[in-house]
Amino acid sequence: MNLQDTLVWSGLIIGLLFGATGQFSGFCLNRALKEYWQSGALHKAQSFVLALAVAMIGTQALAQFEWIDLSKSIYRGPTFSWLLVPIGGMLFGYGMMLANGCGARSLVLFAQGNLRSLVVLLCLGISAFMTLTGVLGPLRQALNQMTAVSGASIAELPVMAQGWVVSLVLLCLFVFSFWKLNLLKHKKDLFAGFMVGLLIVAGWFSTGWLAFDEFEPVNLVSLTFIAPIGETIQYSMIATGTKLSFGVTVVLGVILGSFLLACLRKGLHLQGFSSPREMLRFITGGVSMGVGGSLALGCSIGQGLTGLSTLALSSVVAAAGILVGARLGFRHN
Repeated sequence: MNLQDTLVWSGLIIGLLFGATGQFSGFCLNRALKEYWQSGALHKAQSFVLALAVAMIGTQALAQFEWIDLSKSIYRGPTFSWLLVPIGGMLFGYGMMLANGCGARSLVLFAQGNLRSLVVLLCLGISAFMTLTGVLGPLRQALNQMTAVSGASIAELPVMAQGWVVSLVLLCLFVFSFWKLNLLKHKKDLFAGFMVGLLIVAGWFSTGWLAFDEFEPVNLVSLTFIAPIGETIQYSMIATGTKLSFGVTVVLGVILGSFLLACLRKGLHLQGFSSPREMLRFITGGVSMGVGGSLALGCSIGQGLTGLSTLALSSVVAAAGILVGARLGFRHN
């Protein structure tokens, strides 16, 4: 098996497992926040935070053993925009509430027959590419250059200080995850937290070590869903003569994994819009997530888990923006 095949199959397997886990557990930041703000239920949020803790431990272990070089990831770039990253995060969080789920959750729901999610995915993918390389690309690049500040991460601290900070962060994450042992009563969410965290580590390992080729370098990435959804739409139209990327195979794997488990659980059923007003809300949500996720360099999974696992400051800013935007969207939804 050559390195390209390794990349494709690893992405597909990771996607399959993520899709099945999402179908099985309902893992989603949007759902976690809604349940907490509506009823005080904390287990979904604890599952998400547990995934972050597991991802952080595994990612930093890979970096310490020098199996991956996190400085080559998009999150550890030399600069980031102090303006676009938080605004993008807020836009994404707001759109996530309007669309009733993030990009990853929309893939899972689409696979079980939710046509609302299909509309969200199309709007998200197209608006993401419009922002990254399309008509909005020049404006984004200009604003990014005008507002760029030096990128930073905890990894730049002295070794001892870095160890103390990471240990404190992990302690806080685990205390929250297992507060009053509430998560232990929800086995699906406990499983999902560990699984999603491990899949993020697997993504780093696949692109940074398994498929590493110094002559044909592969982008060091893990689970993220804004650009890959757009890439998947583009690949479906111009696949001839192009190579499958890790992101595209992850997206295809998520759809397939969710679909197969939905079939086994007899969970396939078509769902549509109840009114034109509802359709407009989901379209607005999808566009907001596509544009916002592109500006913020990631989504609730891409920045909220994968990016934070690299200890990058830009990911902290983006994640904070997502939470603020989600709260605003929840209040006005």
